[in-house]
Amino acid sequence: MQRHRIEPRPDWQQKVEALGLMFHTFEGKPYWYEQAYYSLTAFEVDQLEKATNELQEMCLAAVDFVIENDRFGQLRISPEAAGVIKQAWEADPPAIYGRFDFGYDGSPPKLFEYNADTPTSLLEAAVIQWHWLQELFPEEDQFNSIWEALVQKWKDLKAERAIQGHVVHFAHMDDMEDLMTVTMLQDTAVEAGLQTKGIHMNEIGWDEQSKWFVDMDDMRIQTIFKLYPWEWLVNDEFGKNALATYASAQWIEPIWKMVLSNKGILAILWEMYPNHPYLLEAYLDDPRDMQDYVKKPILSREGANVSIFSGGTVTEMPGEYGEEGYVYQKLYRLPNYGGGYPVIGSWVIDCVSHGIGIRESDGLVTDNNSRFVPHLFTS
Repeated sequence: MQRHRIEPRPDWQQKVEALGLMFHTFEGKPYWYEQAYYSLTAFEVDQLEKATNELQEMCLAAVDFVIENDRFGQLRISPEAAGVIKQAWEADPPAIYGRFDFGYDGSPPKLFEYNADTPTSLLEAAVIQWHWLQELFPEEDQFNSIWEALVQKWKDLKAERAIQGHVVHFAHMDDMEDLMTVTMLQDTAVEAGLQTKGIHMNEIGWDEQSKWFVDMDDMRIQTIFKLYPWEWLVNDEFGKNALATYASAQWIEPIWKMVLSNKGILAILWEMYPNHPYLLEAYLDDPRDMQDYVKKPILSREGANVSIFSGGTVTEMPGEYGEEGYVYQKLYRLPNYGGGYPVIGSWVIDCVSHGIGIRESDGLVTDNNSRFVPHLFTS
């Protein structure tokens, strides 16, 4: 794996905006960063793909483990939500995508966390870097079949008649990055032949008489993709309604993703697979005998409230998380290829590895300021 400097396209802003990437600059600095790119070998791509597929199987086994051993309390999941998770796990409703975050230096990848419920940076990984490659390096390849896999997943659900109702609602918060992600997912569903309708999370209503959710046009919501964390949803005003009517409404991602999107799953995985080459030592209660480690709130996002303990010094990130508890994970020293510290986001579509995106940070914590840098690979 190598990092290469390159001149950005002079009109890159207009080109990425034309593809839907409006969030390309943050506080005057490029978020979509094409002043460099990473190159990987085919062996490294195979290594990342193998790790992703194996970890996906391990994570599904971990959901079984949590359910069978009633470990929900350790993950701060309420008994009410736990009961619905058990029902959803047995019913096997549609699940579309997720993103593993890896530390990687050419040796076996190490799992930092699994964004199983509401992963973003999807448009950048699936579309923007692919068009960048086609324009600048048309003879090269990229580990990226994300768009095609998403379209195929929606097609499969349509063919299997696994979608409830005749319209799939796509809901998002009032956030540009979230809107880009949801719009892209909606576009893949449309390409698959599904009828869709966009909606803001605040526009979801509740019909008390009929006991179902409705949109602003009073249309019943039967299938809905929501880029909104389940741990927020179950604690919202209508959270009890979502739990009570879960069997009659189809939520994507399904509620059992609460188990995997919780960073406490890192400790569960280490308990199940101690010393596994893809895992970092992790515990829920305390750091045990680890000297260099990372303290992460089990529900934090974008690096908020993460603390790094290394060589007797502590680096702390600001934020509003932590009351829910922490997981303690062994520190992995990210490599620096001359421009920052890259984290590999490895995408899973329908439980199968389909590509990567690379976020690069000036520090050891990936946050919302971290750059997205395109990649390619050579045989």
